[in-house]
Amino acid sequence: EYAGYNYQAFDIGNHFNEFAGVNEVDYSLYPSRDTQLQWLRHYLQAYKQRSRENQGSGAGVVSDKELETLYVQANQFALASHFLWACWALIQDKYSTIDFNFFRYARLRFKQYFKAKSVVTALEMPK
Repeated sequence: EYAGYNYQAFDIGNHFNEFAGVNEVDYSLYPSRDTQLQWLRHYLQAYKQRSRENQGSGAGVVSDKELETLYVQANQFALASHFLWACWALIQDKYSTIDFNFFRYARLRFKQYFKAKSVVTALEMPK
């Protein structure tokens, strides 16, 4: 975000959060597990096909463990994304001259953070 370098899973989790929108936020639009897994599989396949380390046979083959690991990481970072953007919105509410209800946005992001927290923290990395 803002041309900074983030963790891969943060950018993906943030991307999934943005499915809900910004002006009219609707978290029912957050992608389902199946949609996320499909998206992540395509992402990992493309990533591996373009990686120098995987140019040999089997390039682009994604294991279930790799897929599940990125799923867990992306959802953990989606949680962090909610917290980050909620804090950012509180700061913007005080200092920004942009005509946007930043305080409302902060409340929405904090609400979603606390709603998702127990589900996301219960996810386990595959063994």
